[in-house]
Amino acid sequence: MIMFADHDTYIAEAPEDLRPLLVRLRAQLARALPDAEEVIAYKMPGFRVGQSIVAGYAAFSKQCGLYLSPSAITSHADDIAAAGLKSTKTGVTFSPSQPIPDGLVEKLALASRREQNP
Repeated sequence: MIMFADHDTYIAEAPEDLRPLLVRLRAQLARALPDAEEVIAYKMPGFRVGQSIVAGYAAFSKQCGLYLSPSAITSHADDIAAAGLKSTKTGVTFSPSQPIPDGLVEKLALASRREQNP
């Protein structure tokens, strides 16, 4: 298993067609969470505020995932569905053909932050 030193290395090792999505998502998360620290946790890039990982992301062979607190997902389930995206209890999957909308990233990140750091 490859260990990544930082977000740049992780993105560089991701499938080429997914890299632009990851670069965009990283920038969106950094804007939404300006006081968060970029970390590698659970073998994927994440954003930590205090002791809590507020958001993380990952690339797979054909799609990407954005991982957040369960309440962030449930509180925005209608927005996720309206964007045509699939979600699990703690994540939203997206791809080049079905990207995650800009405003939704911010909503999810802020909701996750509220749960993790009330």
